[in-house]
Amino acid sequence: MSLVIHRLTTHDIELMEALSTMFGEAFNDVETYAGNRPSAGYLRRLLGGDSFIAIVALKDGSVVGGIAAYELRKFEQERSEIYIYDLAVSTAHRREGIATELIEELKKVSMERGACVIFVQADTGVEDEPAIALYTKLGTREDVLHFDIQVEAGSDTA
Repeated sequence: MSLVIHRLTTHDIELMEALSTMFGEAFNDVETYAGNRPSAGYLRRLLGGDSFIAIVALKDGSVVGGIAAYELRKFEQERSEIYIYDLAVSTAHRREGIATELIEELKKVSMERGACVIFVQADTGVEDEPAIALYTKLGTREDVLHFDIQVEAGSDTA
């Protein structure tokens, strides 16, 4: 099976939904990723906007990996940063270099957009050790603290 890396566009609603399904399975969080799917119109607007980036890895037309990222425009200089929000490869296709291929494609997108850096966060738990190893291979580690600030009283944080 040959691997195809594909940037999603407004014409790729089915692939975006397949990406969400794959994320839910890979993260063992199907309810978040498939329980209340956005409409096709919402996904078209998201994919057609200039701040969201979705890239999938396909084998025989099936999504086996993907990245969901956001371009964050900076105010202090005319530049941007790319934040990897989600990156996953389906269990059956891990250790095949797919995540690296996805990040390489994201680097191309980042250069086209004039971004100065790509950044990602990883949890320190055992389940994220493979991700931490990948990111260590590809970038520079920075230890930071992360805080979730609730938008409304009593709301759950993600």
